[in-house]
Amino acid sequence: MQTLDVQGHRGCRGLLPENTIPAFKKAIDLGVTTLELDLVISKDGEVIISHEPFFSHEITKDPDGNLIAEGVEKRHNLFELTYEEIKSYDVGSKGNPRFPDQELFNVYKPSFKDMVQAIQAYVVEQGAKQPLYNIEIKRQPKFDNQFHPDAKTFAGHVVTVVEELGIIKRTFIQSFDIESLQQTQILNDKIKLVYLIENKNNIEDNIEALGFKPDVYSPYFKLIDQAVLDYCKKNKIQLIPWTVNEESDMKHMISIQVDGIITDYPDRLMDLTRRLGIRVL
Repeated sequence: MQTLDVQGHRGCRGLLPENTIPAFKKAIDLGVTTLELDLVISKDGEVIISHEPFFSHEITKDPDGNLIAEGVEKRHNLFELTYEEIKSYDVGSKGNPRFPDQELFNVYKPSFKDMVQAIQAYVVEQGAKQPLYNIEIKRQPKFDNQFHPDAKTFAGHVVTVVEELGIIKRTFIQSFDIESLQQTQILNDKIKLVYLIENKNNIEDNIEALGFKPDVYSPYFKLIDQAVLDYCKKNKIQLIPWTVNEESDMKHMISIQVDGIITDYPDRLMDLTRRLGIRVL
């Protein structure tokens, strides 16, 4: 029987506010294998779950309840805010215009530590299985020491919290940034690494640039071709595309036997696996 790693993108962004504890709990309720999320660093060195290193105008109200305008969003820089200050922003009641079916409510960006501890308690309460974590270091070199630390420091923060939480065996660290992955490997070579891809280079060149074979190759799903399939199979690298939201695309990814799928709608993917007789890891 074919098996699949179902990964809830930012929890379940199509259903609940992204990268929030309620979204991750909902993903657990839906039966996902893996919670996929993004990480940035706060002023006081906390590892915070957020896609941008600032408060996006698309989803945020400031501490006074005002909408944040696009032109000033980068002034709300998480790297210049403490965790307590970050928690005063509302990233759930405005909604995301690209995901009109989201349930809306006031909620904040949590630290990775607080989220994992909340999920560990929740799965025990629900009698569910502890999930895997696919966590992204959101680093762009041009923003070093402006919106986040340099690669070594950034990776150090992330590796330290994973070690402290005791979840090394259940964690994958992913990044588009090669240096972040290289630094992570140096810090702890037991953590599984995921190379995120959005370029059109051939897979051999991408792997050569990285300098080692990652545990997972994770391209935008439309970039997968036969060469990618053959290389991953030959080199025993898992292939897990992002972000697959339409059922027709999910069916195609399953038909070419990818190892997992990252989706904003894990409810759709879980329903499809049941109908196709696919076993979820």
